[in-house]
Amino acid sequence: MLDIQGKWVLLTGASRGIGRQVVGALADGGCRLILHSRKREHTAALVADLRARGLTVHALEAELSDQQQVVALGEEALRISGGIDILYNNAAIQADWHEDKFATIVDEYRLSFQVNTIAPITLCNLILPSMIERGFGRVVNITSGIKDQPELMAYAASKAALDKYVYDMAPHLAGTGVTMNLLDPGWLRTDLGGPQAPNAVESVLPGAMVPVLLEDGSCGKWFSAQDYR
Repeated sequence: MLDIQGKWVLLTGASRGIGRQVVGALADGGCRLILHSRKREHTAALVADLRARGLTVHALEAELSDQQQVVALGEEALRISGGIDILYNNAAIQADWHEDKFATIVDEYRLSFQVNTIAPITLCNLILPSMIERGFGRVVNITSGIKDQPELMAYAASKAALDKYVYDMAPHLAGTGVTMNLLDPGWLRTDLGGPQAPNAVESVLPGAMVPVLLEDGSCGKWFSAQDYR
């Protein structure tokens, strides 16, 4: 497996849920961490704990529904690091459940696509060129296995659009040393997944780290975290 000691990471949605679990695994690997949350205070305790372990950790805040803040987040992460080695696009929102399967709540679609699709694609497009130039990079985009639930279509469609970006961009990364893959965490008991989900949030590991650690050049693939329990 790949040695990630000293690698620079930008991880979105780091303060809780899946992001918090992945932060722990990256920290155990000795990474230098740039942790995103909507407000810095959301990661303050986590940052303090990690720094007490001797790790290099920076906290950045950005509202991913604001495109200018997304761009500023990517640019600041590049400035701090001099080059991101691992981009982990975890942050997402889920729209409300709608009993009316034929409802099209335009504002929910706009917000879902901005946060779940446009924001991670923007960060990819900002960070991938420097990864390619340096000949190394790992990009992981959190996706969803949700299907047959039109009541949550704004969320499902936004994730499907992110999948399409990964699949179409992957062939252009061949031979560069940079990989970009999708990670389906499974249905987890998180603020997004809800208390009725069958899997504890801790079950996302070790699977969530697989697309980071693989050295076989896998790119444009879908990984399911629950397959590695």
